[in-house]
Amino acid sequence: MSAREHSDESSKRRVAYIYSPEYIETCDTLSKVPNRASMVHSLIEAYGLLPHMSVVKPRVATMEEMAMFHTDSYLEHLHKISQDGDNDDPQSADYGLGYDCPVVEGIFDYAAAVGGATLTAAECLLDQKCDVAINWAGGWHHAKKDEASGFCYVNDAVLGILKLREKHERVLYVDVDLHHGDGVEEAFSFTSKVMTVSLHKFSPGFFPGTGDVCDTGLGKGRWYAVNIPLEDGIQDDRYFQVFTSVMQEVRSQFNPEAVLMQLGADTMAGDPMCSFNMTPVGVAKCLLNVLQWQLPTLLLGGGGYNLANTARCWTFLTATVLGKTLSSEIPDHEFFTEYGPDYSLEISPSCRPDRNDRVRCLTLKHTLLLLAGLAKASSVTQMRRVLYIR
Repeated sequence: MSAREHSDESSKRRVAYIYSPEYIETCDTLSKVPNRASMVHSLIEAYGLLPHMSVVKPRVATMEEMAMFHTDSYLEHLHKISQDGDNDDPQSADYGLGYDCPVVEGIFDYAAAVGGATLTAAECLLDQKCDVAINWAGGWHHAKKDEASGFCYVNDAVLGILKLREKHERVLYVDVDLHHGDGVEEAFSFTSKVMTVSLHKFSPGFFPGTGDVCDTGLGKGRWYAVNIPLEDGIQDDRYFQVFTSVMQEVRSQFNPEAVLMQLGADTMAGDPMCSFNMTPVGVAKCLLNVLQWQLPTLLLGGGGYNLANTARCWTFLTATVLGKTLSSEIPDHEFFTEYGPDYSLEISPSCRPDRNDRVRCLTLKHTLLLLAGLAKASSVTQMRRVLYIR
């Protein structure tokens, strides 16, 4: 697709942006990323992107809506301890509440706000009010049915997928966060109606420790979980090559009707995780690759612990969805001083070595093709043909 064709397509794209001052204020309270929601929204606003989108006020998820995935016992416990910030309840450890997921007053309200915002985004798509819906404060992909995990108290991505499934037979989940989207994969591991694709760092001792290439789903869901384990230092070009080769196969085999994409920004160069070496330009190319399918698409945030770089990334991606080109100079706004010393929108990769050599990437690609072929093989002849991949 030419640049002009992309611009024309983007200008026709109807985008819903989930926002309210109350929602941002609630999300700012998350202790692991304090004020990040405000930084992201303020930069998007400073670049003048809001008038090009439908700004939609999110609703708060009910207990019943969150119970579409989470257990009643987990939600009831979260609600109980949230009322007074009780860190000493002996049951909390059983529900994953503690160091990574500290108990603070109002944490249930935060979970309900995030879950409700992603449900609002999904409803905008189901009601055909937009083509793309964005909730940058969502994307908490580690939470399990009955357990908080990895800073995630509610799995809003799962709730969003379940909502999309009310109308769409096959929903594709694409996760480009640094960490494996284990909570989402586990939620749908036994179904062929949701395919999960996760590109992530995979090495001994790195959280959450799951997502090897041989993890492909269970029962009826076997072959419907696709994992792309990567190593430190990967940059935009190689990441995009891996992404497009995998997604081409995924689309061909699964033929999704809707997409939910988690765009965690902890892959950016300069993130405290010190792992991948990406820039917003590389992630934007991956996003455009999915958007060109012209399917209902829900975009969520996720990780991102260099707050200024996370705001840079998600603002750039918002502009990409809208087909807008942004000035390199950060506009004057509330958080302007956080972007020093260069006050530039761009993120430059570091000199960290890329440990993902060409042979490893080719082997990975061939393994994925093998898995996809085996999933469709219906005869010994077909299986032999697939196994002959070079």
